[in-house]
Amino acid sequence: MGPRVAATRLPRRVGLIEVTLLGAGTAMGVSIFSVLAPAAGVAGSGLLITTLIAAAPMGLFSLVYAFMASTLPKSGASYEWPKELISPAAGFAVAWLRILASVGNLITLSLVIVQYVSMAVHLPVKASMFTILAAIFALNFLGVRVAARFQAIAMVMLLTTLAIFVVTGAPHVSLTRIGSPFAQGWLPILAALPIMIQLFLGIETASEIGEEVRNAEHTIPLALALALVMILIVYVLVSGTALGLMGPTRLAHSKAPLIDAAAFSLGQVAKPLILTTAAVSLLKSLNSIFLVFSRYLFAMGRSGVFPAALGRLSADGAPRTATIAAFGACCVGLLMPQNLLFLTVAVAIPTLFKYGATCISAMRLLAHRPDLLGRSAIKIRPAVIRSAAIAGLVCAIGIFLIGTGTDWRPYAMVATWGVVGVLYWLWKARRHRTGVVHRTPLNGSSPL
Repeated sequence: MGPRVAATRLPRRVGLIEVTLLGAGTAMGVSIFSVLAPAAGVAGSGLLITTLIAAAPMGLFSLVYAFMASTLPKSGASYEWPKELISPAAGFAVAWLRILASVGNLITLSLVIVQYVSMAVHLPVKASMFTILAAIFALNFLGVRVAARFQAIAMVMLLTTLAIFVVTGAPHVSLTRIGSPFAQGWLPILAALPIMIQLFLGIETASEIGEEVRNAEHTIPLALALALVMILIVYVLVSGTALGLMGPTRLAHSKAPLIDAAAFSLGQVAKPLILTTAAVSLLKSLNSIFLVFSRYLFAMGRSGVFPAALGRLSADGAPRTATIAAFGACCVGLLMPQNLLFLTVAVAIPTLFKYGATCISAMRLLAHRPDLLGRSAIKIRPAVIRSAAIAGLVCAIGIFLIGTGTDWRPYAMVATWGVVGVLYWLWKARRHRTGVVHRTPLNGSSPL
């Protein structure tokens, strides 16, 4: 047992700064460059109020994730937590759906990068997307420290550009141009929430590499809090500046809101600066999504649900087989429809399942695992955590139902993928019962 544990134990190589930038960097991807225009079209001058309110659901999810990470830090946490605290089937269901979500997310971001760069120079779409995914694969193949350092560098570049945008644009901001945020009442402000909440999705990524974080029980909760505060400040400043430079009507009709807003103060420099930063920012988000994708494939291989090879580490402690598998899945994903609305909804559905399963896992931990509860580095009353988990679960269900009116086709695709997962699970269970599979997870429970 000793050598086997050592062979599947990920080394702790990541610190507070890297974890904070991993979470914040995942959230601060394509959304900051794309959602301001449609959100302004709905909320008008109330855009800033919507931004503040949109942080609330992610605050609930972050509290739940911080509690879980401080109690039970895991790599591939969104698979490991429901597997251990709800049932192995629940963990498999969440991770299986997330395979589709991760591939869809990676395809979406690589497509958006190509579209952004094509505003300056024409690129072949599929070949360029493959090249981008291959570069991200190479980066992660070198190990988590290299991927984390790239994340930090790209995040610094993004924050620097946004700071230039805010500082140079501030003298040109007009409060009269913004208008009263409550001029149209509360209904438009609330109606824009499903759009603006996309700004915060992904912040929980910091908890997905728990086993690789130094002093994870304390580091991850602090990183989640810092990331949430950081991106909230950035989003308020950026959206406020864009609104003050263009006004809600012009902002709503802009096809490239940050480029058009930056042109007020930066002139011709605005386009190349924003385009370059957008491309780097999207690469940053691609990097973090790919990193997490490989980690829960590794976790599923380690537990015996997927082939054991996925759960093996190389000599330097990197899950390279899982990394190769993640890249292979991305190559298959290039066959998916290249429709951004379709892909966005398809990614959101499994993400909401993941949030809901994590909230349920937290409630079950509070109710049934007092032995784990004592480990938590977050000294908050269990009743508060339970309330946050219930509220987070309600938010996940509510956002899921709202999305059904957007496009039914992604729901059909996710349901079809789910049926394939059920068939795989039943086949795996049958093999286990007939004695073909003898592997036992490290925690001693049956993999099925």
